[in-house]
Amino acid sequence: MSTIDARGPLPVTRRAQLLEELQRQGTVRVSELTDVLGVTPVTVRRDIAQLANEGLVRRVHGGATLVTADDRPQDGAAPDAAPPAGVPRAAPGGEVALRPVGMLVPSLDYYWPGVVRGAQEEATAHGMRLVLRGSSYETHDDRPQLARLVEQAAVDGLVIAPRMDVPNAPETMAWLVSTGVPVVLVERSATVGLHHAAVESVVSDHALGAAMAVRHLASLGHRKVGLVLSEHSPTGPHVRRGWLEAIGESGADAATTVDVVVPNLRSADFDAALDAALDRCLSTGTTGLLVHADTEAMAFVQRCEQRGLSVPADLSVVAYDDEVAGLFSPQLTAVRPPRLSIGRAAVSLLAARLADPERPAHRVVISPSLRVRESSGPPPAEG
Repeated sequence: MSTIDARGPLPVTRRAQLLEELQRQGTVRVSELTDVLGVTPVTVRRDIAQLANEGLVRRVHGGATLVTADDRPQDGAAPDAAPPAGVPRAAPGGEVALRPVGMLVPSLDYYWPGVVRGAQEEATAHGMRLVLRGSSYETHDDRPQLARLVEQAAVDGLVIAPRMDVPNAPETMAWLVSTGVPVVLVERSATVGLHHAAVESVVSDHALGAAMAVRHLASLGHRKVGLVLSEHSPTGPHVRRGWLEAIGESGADAATTVDVVVPNLRSADFDAALDAALDRCLSTGTTGLLVHADTEAMAFVQRCEQRGLSVPADLSVVAYDDEVAGLFSPQLTAVRPPRLSIGRAAVSLLAARLADPERPAHRVVISPSLRVRESSGPPPAEG
């Protein structure tokens, strides 16, 4: 993309050509201008923003239109490059055009629907239109999806949860910053550049949530609380950190209890991994267990039943996610990340960034909650 721009006209010449196209057509789209000027959509949008700042054009969804006498500011008012966040833009013909913001999440059927709902609610409140795209936990490159949102959907900002554990993640983040499109990370954090500048983000305090679960079980009398994590989960390291901190507070030794990672539920090794974790509970005297995520926790409880163990009489189980934990029997005590609040806060951050591009980067951390249900109780009596 940079090589295309390198062959294109100089900025002053390019903007003059852009104005000539507007004089001929009245309204032009970014996609048309990329062909005419021989540059990328990102460059076209920057030129439009510059000309809008100068009061020469008016930004509309997907492009620009010439400023007419009726559009010019009155009484000394300054022209706007774009309306403030929360103020819908005017489209050609006078209809309202909501500001498009892109959202990319790794799943549309588990955990993330709640985040998306919160984001959609906040977007509506701010006069924005959410352009939602789904990725995958298996993908190794989110850039094509992000590029389509930036270049084809011409979004004004991005709320995204990209893969951060792949080799090209730093390159993708650097590219995103270079586009000039405001970005808010969701349940992810990152830094960019030589000075490791923080990228705006909203995250759940998963470590705190895990610690809450351990403290709950300790308050019931459990002296050994173990941990079972699902493999390759971005949340797992944070949950383990909180578990370790809370175990340390109680004076217990994490090495004397359960600390295992189980493979994907579809793996042929999943049942064996559950058995190994349960054997470890029995051999170490572990009576409480924090399991991420809900589906793994439910499978673990079922495995206990198959082996003649009762939950919570023999083993208390706390799930992490609370997506479907309350629907199980017994209803699972669970840590609930603040999904709706995460989505709302992310879009709110993006709206604030669009309204004030020079404001400092904000990193928001939101606390989860603990829902106590039937799967946790006092440990079995010794003897």
